[in-house]
Amino acid sequence: MQRRSLLAATAALPLARPAIAQPARVLRFVPQADLANPDPVWSTTVIAAEHAFLVWDKLYDFDEALIPQKQMVGGEEVSADGLTWKLTLREGLAFTDGAPVRAADCVQSILRAARRTPVVESLLSRTDEMKALDDRTLQFRLKRRFALLPFALTAVFIMPERIAKTDAFTMINEHVGSGPYKFIASEWKTGSGAVYERNIKYIPRAEPISMWAGGKQTYFDRVEWHTIPDPATAAAALQRGEVDWVEAPLTDLAPTLAKSAGVKVDVFDKVGNWMMMAFNHYQAPFDNVKLRRVVLSAIMQQDFVDSVVGDQHSLGKTGIGIFPPASPYASAAGMEAITAPRNLDAARKAVAESGYKGEPIVLMSPSDQPAIQQSAQVAHALFKSLGLNSQYTSVDWGTMIQRRNSKEAPDKGGWSCYCTSWIGLSVVNPAGHLPLRGDGAKVNAWWRPINDKMEAMRDAWFEAPDLAAQQAITANMQREAFSEVPFIPLGLSFQPTAFRDTLSGFARSPYPVFWGVKKA
Repeated sequence: MQRRSLLAATAALPLARPAIAQPARVLRFVPQADLANPDPVWSTTVIAAEHAFLVWDKLYDFDEALIPQKQMVGGEEVSADGLTWKLTLREGLAFTDGAPVRAADCVQSILRAARRTPVVESLLSRTDEMKALDDRTLQFRLKRRFALLPFALTAVFIMPERIAKTDAFTMINEHVGSGPYKFIASEWKTGSGAVYERNIKYIPRAEPISMWAGGKQTYFDRVEWHTIPDPATAAAALQRGEVDWVEAPLTDLAPTLAKSAGVKVDVFDKVGNWMMMAFNHYQAPFDNVKLRRVVLSAIMQQDFVDSVVGDQHSLGKTGIGIFPPASPYASAAGMEAITAPRNLDAARKAVAESGYKGEPIVLMSPSDQPAIQQSAQVAHALFKSLGLNSQYTSVDWGTMIQRRNSKEAPDKGGWSCYCTSWIGLSVVNPAGHLPLRGDGAKVNAWWRPINDKMEAMRDAWFEAPDLAAQQAITANMQREAFSEVPFIPLGLSFQPTAFRDTLSGFARSPYPVFWGVKKA
């Protein structure tokens, strides 16, 4: 039959529309780094948290005002003395394997998180008993009042009990979720990307979305993460429409992207990224507090901020202490350690007087995290200018995170120093501020020091009667940090994100989240 005749014949036939498969709604996303360690308890990385927000839900989570709101919790009952909390799960909650979400799953998830998450650990240290009363009711009996209970539970992703029984220092190997998307493990390829499909069993709350709280409505059948380490390649893919969203474009490329047809650039995180330099306190040479103090005396935050934001000065801020400026605990206490004039000649002399013996400094730098890599390059140049034997060591982000828990000497696979950044929301107070902890060796977190004085002040902060008392404590914590130098604040940066103008409905969040987002 001639093609024209075939078209004429089929035109007279009724259209069988129900039999035609509708195209899947797909969102193509370029994450800031490769998903190498997808366990939000084992890993402290942002990429692991972004993965977790897709796969698991929480009992409570923050709204845009940073107030914890009920999420999986449907009802909350608190005794008059504040010592007994009963939390009732919403009806119909289910995991992606079809099993119902039970209070027992919540108990085990909380226990696992407490091993690695300071604010959850603090809750359990103040808890006399936590148990499941029935499948939908979880009860806490506290030793003393702890009004931050909902706040603490925002740090817990709810997993099935059998998975949550995995030791907190071992990565999970199952990703059965309770959240709005399900992880397609068979399509996850380290170095390439990951795939998520809409969880049809997920029941959103009947409320508007507000950051991480509210009704997490999803509008895509499939979310594809494409790992593109080269920022220019990622930007070009976005301009051509080959991807829909680039989480963290290189700041230098943001102005060009903003002028590109079909592309928008915005900053969703108003708290900022808190930049820092971390030291290995258990190995020479940074087990020497005198040497750490010398490095602090030579740090110029502007150099690090400029390396990340370039001439886009509105995207950076200096004069940053141990808390970001948006925190009610940001303080001027001891800030002369950061803001006083710098004298490199005096610092070089202080290096010689510190007892430094020329030991190699293994400075880890992530090859696939441009902003952190730039900070590491500034640190390397500074170390060299001080006469330190700095060895710049470039590894991928996943390897760096694994290596930082090594107890070995730097020349035997360990490390000395690295630069990184934290989502500002995670360090706005002592409850969740992991770098500020002084319990490193006690919990096998070899990237944190031992400082009993800091731990005592943190405990006192939890017990403080009001904001003024808390602020007095955090001012002293900052003075202690500038004396013992567990880390050095390097400034604040605001990461733009770039996306096709066909997308809308973004939740204003420090992390990219995928509920609410629609494609025209």
